[in-house]
Amino acid sequence: MTLDTAEKQKLIESHQVHATDTGSVEVQVAMLSERISKLSDHLQGNIHDYASRQGLLKMIGKRKRLLSYIKGKNPQNYQDLIKKIGIRG
Repeated sequence: MTLDTAEKQKLIESHQVHATDTGSVEVQVAMLSERISKLSDHLQGNIHDYASRQGLLKMIGKRKRLLSYIKGKNPQNYQDLIKKIGIRG
Protein backbone atom coordinates (compact mmCIF):
# COMPACT_ATOMS: atom_id res chain seq x y z
CA MET A 1 0.00 0.00 0.00
CA THR A 2 2.90 2.35 0.58
CA LEU A 3 5.35 3.32 -2.09
CA ASP A 4 8.95 2.29 -1.68
CA THR A 5 11.80 4.66 -2.43
CA ALA A 6 12.44 3.38 -5.95
CA GLU A 7 8.78 3.77 -6.94
CA LYS A 8 8.65 7.28 -5.50
CA GLN A 9 11.81 8.28 -7.34
CA LYS A 10 10.43 6.92 -10.61
CA LEU A 11 7.19 8.87 -10.17
CA ILE A 12 9.05 12.05 -9.26
CA GLU A 13 11.31 11.79 -12.31
CA SER A 14 8.41 11.21 -14.67
CA HIS A 15 6.24 14.07 -13.36
CA GLN A 16 8.67 16.72 -12.14
CA VAL A 17 8.42 20.22 -13.55
CA HIS A 18 12.13 21.05 -13.19
CA ALA A 19 15.31 19.24 -12.17
CA THR A 20 15.02 19.70 -8.39
CA ASP A 21 11.24 19.38 -8.19
CA THR A 22 10.01 16.87 -5.62
CA GLY A 23 6.81 18.40 -4.29
CA SER A 24 4.95 20.16 -7.07
CA VAL A 25 1.24 19.57 -7.41
CA GLU A 26 1.80 17.32 -10.42
CA VAL A 27 4.16 15.08 -8.45
CA GLN A 28 1.79 14.99 -5.47
CA VAL A 29 -1.14 13.97 -7.68
CA ALA A 30 0.93 11.25 -9.34
CA MET A 31 2.02 9.82 -6.00
CA LEU A 32 -1.50 9.96 -4.60
CA SER A 33 -2.85 8.23 -7.70
CA GLU A 34 -0.36 5.40 -7.31
CA ARG A 35 -1.20 4.99 -3.62
CA ILE A 36 -4.93 5.04 -4.43
CA SER A 37 -4.42 2.33 -7.02
CA LYS A 38 -2.51 0.09 -4.60
CA LEU A 39 -5.01 0.64 -1.80
CA SER A 40 -7.93 -0.12 -4.12
CA ASP A 41 -6.32 -3.44 -5.01
CA HIS A 42 -5.87 -4.18 -1.30
CA LEU A 43 -9.51 -3.43 -0.58
CA GLN A 44 -10.67 -5.81 -3.31
CA GLY A 45 -9.38 -8.70 -1.22
CA ASN A 46 -10.01 -7.23 2.23
CA ILE A 47 -13.59 -6.07 2.08
CA HIS A 48 -13.97 -5.44 5.81
CA ASP A 49 -10.87 -3.24 6.19
CA TYR A 50 -12.82 -0.12 7.08
CA ALA A 51 -9.84 1.85 8.35
CA SER A 52 -8.07 1.51 5.01
CA ARG A 53 -11.28 2.45 3.21
CA GLN A 54 -11.42 5.66 5.25
CA GLY A 55 -7.82 6.43 4.31
CA LEU A 56 -8.63 5.76 0.66
CA LEU A 57 -11.51 8.22 0.74
CA LYS A 58 -9.26 10.86 2.30
CA MET A 59 -6.63 10.35 -0.39
CA ILE A 60 -9.25 10.60 -3.13
CA GLY A 61 -10.50 13.86 -1.63
CA LYS A 62 -7.00 15.29 -1.43
CA ARG A 63 -6.27 14.33 -5.03
CA LYS A 64 -9.55 15.92 -6.10
CA ARG A 65 -8.63 19.19 -4.36
CA LEU A 66 -5.16 19.22 -5.91
CA LEU A 67 -6.60 18.54 -9.37
CA SER A 68 -9.11 21.36 -9.01
CA TYR A 69 -6.23 23.66 -8.01
CA ILE A 70 -4.29 22.72 -11.15
CA LYS A 71 -7.41 23.12 -13.28
CA GLY A 72 -7.88 26.65 -11.99
CA LYS A 73 -4.24 27.66 -12.39
CA ASN A 74 -3.42 26.05 -15.73
CA PRO A 75 -6.10 24.04 -17.57
CA GLN A 76 -3.62 22.74 -20.15
CA ASN A 77 -1.38 21.23 -17.45
CA TYR A 78 -4.51 19.69 -15.94
CA GLN A 79 -5.44 17.99 -19.21
CA ASP A 80 -1.88 16.77 -19.75
CA LEU A 81 -1.68 15.38 -16.22
CA ILE A 82 -5.02 13.57 -16.51
CA LYS A 83 -3.88 11.90 -19.73
CA LYS A 84 -0.44 11.04 -18.34
CA ILE A 85 -1.81 9.45 -15.16
CA GLY A 86 -4.75 7.81 -16.92
CA ILE A 87 -7.65 8.91 -14.74
CA ARG A 88 -11.06 10.35 -15.62
CA GLY A 89 -11.63 8.48 -18.82
